[in-house]
Amino acid sequence: MVGLIVARSKNNVIGKNGMIPWRIKGEQKQFKELTTGNVVVMGRKSYEEIGHPLPNRKTIVVSRTKKYEGENLATAASVKEAIAMAGDEKVYISGGYGLYKEALPLVDVMYITEVDTVVEDGDVFFPEFNADDFEVETGETGGDEIKFTRMTYTRKK
Repeated sequence: MVGLIVARSKNNVIGKNGMIPWRIKGEQKQFKELTTGNVVVMGRKSYEEIGHPLPNRKTIVVSRTKKYEGENLATAASVKEAIAMAGDEKVYISGGYGLYKEALPLVDVMYITEVDTVVEDGDVFFPEFNADDFEVETGETGGDEIKFTRMTYTRKK
């Protein structure tokens, strides 16, 4: 199973100045629940923003310029290579833009958190995709000042 997990604003922003442009209590809970015990694939910039492998999961960094190795940490040259390295384990693509774009044709399911805000001057966006290729299910809504809704897009067979 190859999944993709992202939170995006109403205007499709996923990043600004190298950071997630919001802090919403409970918004990242789903990420932890889904990825713990599984494989997380992320780009070099996303990994460097975090600065360390995520606990209780294997982290594969996709990079053509740097090599990351350690306990539960590996490097791949592409999303396809990262998926192959994961074997039969569940894989979650977690950003950024380049990885999402490369992974879109390969994913079985996308967990997209729709954040009810417009981010001015965002500089990283979620790539366009054909929603008709997926069954869409609306999940929980949460948040305090800024609301979010969890959406699950499952690829049609």
